[in-house]
Amino acid sequence: MLRNEVVSGDEWVAARVELLRREKELTRLQDALARERRTLPWVLVTQDYEFDGPEGKVTLGDLFGARSQLAVYHFMFDPEWEQGCKSCSLAADHFEPSVLHLTQRDVSFAAVSRAPAEKLMAFQKRMGWKFRWVSSFGNSFNRDFAVTFTPEEVAARATHYNYQLKPFGQTEAPGLSVFVRDEDGAIFHTYSCYGRGLEWLLGVYGFLDRVPKGRDEAELPYGMEWVRHHDRYETAAVNFPTPAGR
Repeated sequence: MLRNEVVSGDEWVAARVELLRREKELTRLQDALARERRTLPWVLVTQDYEFDGPEGKVTLGDLFGARSQLAVYHFMFDPEWEQGCKSCSLAADHFEPSVLHLTQRDVSFAAVSRAPAEKLMAFQKRMGWKFRWVSSFGNSFNRDFAVTFTPEEVAARATHYNYQLKPFGQTEAPGLSVFVRDEDGAIFHTYSCYGRGLEWLLGVYGFLDRVPKGRDEAELPYGMEWVRHHDRYETAAVNFPTPAGR
């Protein structure tokens, strides 16, 4: 077990106040970036994307429902795979509580994957998720938004991901894309992020970044190697202590 320097309470408060000053600087920078993000220009979506879902065929416009904004998570699930990506599944474990609140702010949410709808529905049932999830198996949506690569691109280490040409070891990659629909029904692409730009979706990392051991991933083969589908951890059940007097 690691052990940092042990100091008096007053010394600890002084150190914490200095760190708080830097945390506030980061918060203000994040606020400024959020404002700048909202000023990005838009791109008109001209492709009539049609997806397969539990209710049958749906369009990109249908995913908006009655709202003017749509957030789409690009969930890694290749048509040949039998289950979804474990890291995307960690992100998806955080989706459910957010969807209800997003709808109160004029935002709809959907996950999109290339695997056929039958595979998505079976995996979703296994994981106990309820958010909207549709298949782009029959269209170019994932390819157009830079989260699907050909086997040849992967083998050549020439995948165009996160706005640069770089190696990526899978034919599918994670991402988040945002769209807005105007009064006339026109749909515009406003924002997409990939890679570590998605870390804010992983609420568990917010906790890990604040405990003494941090993410504790330095000795692992890769950063998220420890992650499992939530029904595949060796100790899946969480045992809460019984409060005194009960």
